[in-house]
Amino acid sequence: MKTYCLGLLLFGGLQASVSAQSSTTYQLPPKSIVDLVDAPSSPTVRFNKDGSLMLLLQAPGYASIEQVAQPVIGLAGIKLNPANNSTEAEVSGVYNTILIKETRTGKELSLSGLPQAPMITNVTWSPDGSYFAFSNKTNKGVELWLADTKALKAVQLTDRYLNDAFGKTIQWHPDGKRILAQFVKAGRGDKPVENIVPTGPVIQENLGVITPSRTYQNLLQNAYDEQLMEYYLTSELQLVSVDGQMTKVGAPAIYRSAAYSPDGKYLMVQTVQKPYSYLVPIYYFPYTTSILDAKGSMLKELHTAPLADNLPTAFDAVIAGPRNHEWRGDAPSTVVWAEAQDNGNPAMEVAVRDAIFTLGAPFSGTPKKLFAMPLRYRRVEWGNKDYAIVEEGWRKNRKVVMTLINPENGKVVKQIANRSSEDTYTDPGNFIHAKDETLLFDKASQPTVFTEGTGASPQGDRPFVLKWNLVSGKQDTLFKSKAPFYEEPIFFNNTGLVYISRESTEDTPNIFAVNIKSRKAQALTNFPDPYPELKGVQKSLLAYPRKDGVQLTATLYLPKDFKKGDAPLPVLIWAYPREYKTLAAAGQVKGSPHRFTRLAFRSPVFWVTRGYAVLDQADMPIVGEGKEEPNDTFLKQIEDNATALIDYIVDMGVADRERIAVGGHSYGAFMTANLLAHTNLFAAGIARSGAYNRTLTPFGFQAEPRTYWQAMDVYNKMSPFNYADKIKTPLLMTHGIDDDNSGTFPIQSERLYSAIKGHGGTVRLVMLPKEFHGYRSRESVLHTFWEQDRWLETYVKNRKSLTSSKSE
Repeated sequence: MKTYCLGLLLFGGLQASVSAQSSTTYQLPPKSIVDLVDAPSSPTVRFNKDGSLMLLLQAPGYASIEQVAQPVIGLAGIKLNPANNSTEAEVSGVYNTILIKETRTGKELSLSGLPQAPMITNVTWSPDGSYFAFSNKTNKGVELWLADTKALKAVQLTDRYLNDAFGKTIQWHPDGKRILAQFVKAGRGDKPVENIVPTGPVIQENLGVITPSRTYQNLLQNAYDEQLMEYYLTSELQLVSVDGQMTKVGAPAIYRSAAYSPDGKYLMVQTVQKPYSYLVPIYYFPYTTSILDAKGSMLKELHTAPLADNLPTAFDAVIAGPRNHEWRGDAPSTVVWAEAQDNGNPAMEVAVRDAIFTLGAPFSGTPKKLFAMPLRYRRVEWGNKDYAIVEEGWRKNRKVVMTLINPENGKVVKQIANRSSEDTYTDPGNFIHAKDETLLFDKASQPTVFTEGTGASPQGDRPFVLKWNLVSGKQDTLFKSKAPFYEEPIFFNNTGLVYISRESTEDTPNIFAVNIKSRKAQALTNFPDPYPELKGVQKSLLAYPRKDGVQLTATLYLPKDFKKGDAPLPVLIWAYPREYKTLAAAGQVKGSPHRFTRLAFRSPVFWVTRGYAVLDQADMPIVGEGKEEPNDTFLKQIEDNATALIDYIVDMGVADRERIAVGGHSYGAFMTANLLAHTNLFAAGIARSGAYNRTLTPFGFQAEPRTYWQAMDVYNKMSPFNYADKIKTPLLMTHGIDDDNSGTFPIQSERLYSAIKGHGGTVRLVMLPKEFHGYRSRESVLHTFWEQDRWLETYVKNRKSLTSSKSE
């Protein structure tokens, strides 16, 4: 168990001649940045199943440090709040306001009876859209609530608290009149008391079996942790009717998942079993897949998956035996699962990798092999008795194949796609579903389906709705975003309208109903501009070549008063490396020049208000074609990427070559440290929550498929820790003290800071209490921005004056 502690620590200081450690209070950046951080976000929109109603869900701003500082414990890879038995996520997904809007009339409706000071999560529409359920977080527990969209009233269904720590907290029964919910076990009593006197050592053992594993945090550490996990994660399933009547379902257990058959007669559950592991998170623990009848009684145990702590580190590795159990969506009660034919080992050379099996009610017969495939099974899109789409893929070569089959006998109708997952220009999008979550078919012609996608193109992203005859292959574009807007489909059910979110560089995203035939658009919302301070800021999508010909892109922001011929500006470049297997895919245009600027913690755009030219989402592709892996030439490629961008913006006349900073979060921080260690391109760097010593992630990181021992030279060369003596460019580092992201342990920043300090570098390390991989509290975000602003002002904007004063 990991328990989280408090204390803002600062290491080093601006222009300090000696190293120092100190504590301080939270500070505020300049007002222009504070105002943008505190600006309200636009509401989130959720449509019901027929599109007649939509919810407008307003999220609160950043949480206060008092809220973030509530007790959190880490168990089996999960962070949970023991006070209310809920998970603590980096992004909370909490809303404090709900409004209902009729899509036909645009009429806005308010609910009565909502909880005071709500913290709303798990919003779930009923099948017919007449209700939606939600949970409300309080300091003592998580409550179950129901909203009636006809009576416009919300009620708390029971005084019992939900278990929101693991599994699916609430879901609707197919009849639409009852909710299956996970509750804290009745009468569970006080939490177990730890015996502070050890009863013996904690022992781990491996007897000659290859059991590699990536780095994880918040793992179980001892028998007491196991007791705590069972205490907090054990749930009781209850069926709760819309009038609050409760019926117990099954026995208390740690529920990994639960799902009703389409006809509602059976419930498939997966429950976590012993032995637990101290090496991997709960998602790898043994689990049993079972079928319960309508009353919750055990009908059949389908399979018990073993502890998966010995999987190969390759990305296409899976457990041996049955996995990915689900219901066939177009049949009343048929279970479907996949089973590896290569023992789950990608290194094994076989003609068939995976097979799909089915078993229908009453689940007493012999499973039927439905379909076998040469790649790794990904998913099935269920349509009807004649058509289903099987997707398979292979991570190593990025291959994706989709096959249209008959779901009754498994016969192949046609292979409908064979492409690279990296080739965004040929991505057909995601299949659109009907109310019952099966494929939405066009009634006029079978098997014609619909997809919606990002629409990547040489002109940038142009989201679309596509009509696709899967047999003839004919595709008709029903809707496609047109300049000067970015228009993203968010709801379509083939009734003549498509609901979109429309935005532009100057227009806030709002919801429109677009008539497919006439193209007439009706505005349904009128959300105000949350960032009036950014009006007039100049935004453009740059396209420029790397020296090997790869086309790169970046989004440029210029201060509103900047004009051609003005003195070049100080610059902040923000980037995150991405791996590719082909130069062609790496060079595809990414993003859109027509998007409204959205600000979040990971955005650098705040500094355009401080007089900087800001380059956001600067392309940083790392390519390894054929047998080469991208990381074989990581250092050269990030330097080439950075050089290409710097040369381009200097030639544009917007950038002062001597006053350019680079920064990034997580893998972007890793990139930043490497650029400072191996180039002299930058005046300063900002590295947030990164990993800098790859020997601490020896079984792989990011898209690296090899272990440290297989590619020792690559791991060592890519580790900026090994070149700390070369980092003389000023580097600001920040890290959440409670970062639990795989690989980015806080010690990574602490050790790099010590190494740079020990070699006389200019470096500052800020450790943020109670923060995870991303920073959650307003105080931490604003303090981080204060640190960044001071660093940029000192070492970038005023670099020339600083250099002059030092030479005098």
